[in-house]
Amino acid sequence: MPHRHRHIRAVGAAAATTAALLVTGLSGSASAEPPAASAPTAAETLRTDAAPPALLRAMERDLGLDRRQAERRLANEAEAGATAGRLRAALGADFAGAWVRGAESGTLTVATTDAADVAAIEARGAVAEVVRHSLAGLDAAKARIDRAAAARGGDAADAAVRYVDVTTNTVVVQATRPSAARALLDAAGVGAGLVRVEKAAEKPRPLYDLRGGEAYYINNSGRCSIGFPVTKGAQEGFATAGHCGRTGASTTGHNRVAQGSFQGSTFPGRDMAWVAVNSTWRATPYVKGAGGQNVQVTGSTQAPVGASVCRSGSTTGWHCGTVQQHNTSVTYPEGTISGVTRTTVCAEPGDSGGSYISGSQAQGVTSGGSGDCRSGGTTFFQPINPLLQTYGLTLKTTGGGPEEPPPGEGGTWAAGSVYQPGDTVTYGGATYRCLQGHQAHVGWEPPNVPALWQRA
Repeated sequence: MPHRHRHIRAVGAAAATTAALLVTGLSGSASAEPPAASAPTAAETLRTDAAPPALLRAMERDLGLDRRQAERRLANEAEAGATAGRLRAALGADFAGAWVRGAESGTLTVATTDAADVAAIEARGAVAEVVRHSLAGLDAAKARIDRAAAARGGDAADAAVRYVDVTTNTVVVQATRPSAARALLDAAGVGAGLVRVEKAAEKPRPLYDLRGGEAYYINNSGRCSIGFPVTKGAQEGFATAGHCGRTGASTTGHNRVAQGSFQGSTFPGRDMAWVAVNSTWRATPYVKGAGGQNVQVTGSTQAPVGASVCRSGSTTGWHCGTVQQHNTSVTYPEGTISGVTRTTVCAEPGDSGGSYISGSQAQGVTSGGSGDCRSGGTTFFQPINPLLQTYGLTLKTTGGGPEEPPPGEGGTWAAGSVYQPGDTVTYGGATYRCLQGHQAHVGWEPPNVPALWQRA
């Protein structure tokens, strides 16, 4: 049986004097050869300078920031994600997670199971934390709990939310009845030393009923929200939540004009779907912001734990919060979904399927949660990259037609492919390792974006 862990926070001059992570201070590489001086920073790659006023205003309102703080936060989060990716690659099996904190996300913490890694972490401007369990070990324990929950079916609804909390180096089980959590852990064969049980007053539910964020109607009845416009070859459409409609269901737009039909839908298990639209509708690279303003989408690089994230939905519009945990499992009355991200952003029925975006980077589509936008709450989103990969879709990031990769470079890297941290590709005769999860597109070739790829 696993035994109880203890935290050993790194101390010493480097850790004690760690200042806010400046954009210029995080653009180095963890490899032996740093990128060329002309290589773009992570903030430049992710176009944080192009964050639209509507998104910045929502961050100011919901996160208590001023405009300059919101802008610095987006830049710091981009650089922190790149640094965390490099350290994850360097630490290998020792890696135990990473997260940002502070009003401007000015401090990046990287956890490791080996104290010998502290110097390397601090050398990259991050705070080191030495912990008992690796991220891989925590993920494996959570997977055992998820399998036990699936076997118990509806009986697991009282222990509905399960996730790895990298900030405390534990697997968290939220339960309305602690006895239900204990029964689940016994069934999974996971010891209490790995797990923290939290009492939860509410049960999450899918947010049914009701550009990204625009309303659409299913079979002329229920309403959901568009996630992100996508393409599949020449076919245009949009990504949304699986619980909004089954494959074959018809859709009409916010104006009640015939729109398209669901081509694929998964729920429960995951909460993902996509709709192909007819020729009267056009995919654009935008999410609907406050006052109907367009918010540009330029990619799908996953934001780190602690990062700011904003949501657009047809019921409550723009709201912002932070990423709490990735790879969360939630048991709704209809069944369990896994691999969603837990956030502090509020949502209400009808917001389902709508867009989650960090800066200009698509994050996912609204699934469900608890609470509302008057009293606050917790909301989960289905990450966009697995959705794109499952259905073979390409996120719309330009106003023109399909992007074509640059000729003559060769290799296994391909625009439109979804890559996860640790994946390797070849390009231009060299091998590269992925640092941050994203869908590749033209302009993000490995040698051009050191925030996303590192020479292997």
